[in-house]
Amino acid sequence: MKKSITLILLFVSTLFYAQGHDVIGKWTTIDDESGEAKSVIEIYEKSGKIYGRVLEIFDPKRRKDRCNGCAGEDANKPIIGLTVIKGLSKDGDEYNSGKILDPKNGKVYKCFITLESKDKLKVRGYIGFAMLGRTQYWNRVK
Repeated sequence: MKKSITLILLFVSTLFYAQGHDVIGKWTTIDDESGEAKSVIEIYEKSGKIYGRVLEIFDPKRRKDRCNGCAGEDANKPIIGLTVIKGLSKDGDEYNSGKILDPKNGKVYKCFITLESKDKLKVRGYIGFAMLGRTQYWNRVK
């Protein structure tokens, strides 16, 4: 009986730990050049893949901006509501094999994200090799 209770408690605590250390949720983006908070991105799962969409832009002058440099289905869409992270797959502790869109210029980059801690997300966009890119650290919205 004690073994069963111990196993159940261990399983339940593992579930709670995993939920608290998941990339799913709302994240404040921090610009890697200025260090300023720029927006809130909601990261969600759809059909087993990870996506992220812009929920809020902090600069009131930029809230009505559109993705003028974007191509395809994202062309000229409002940035608020735009899906900027597309199709990431879990690979160990990392989510990769997807794309990230920079709505400032409409360029699309390869992407991977990793939890640095429960409330800090490392987001890397790159061209070709992961060494050729930019990294931002986003903070979980509480």
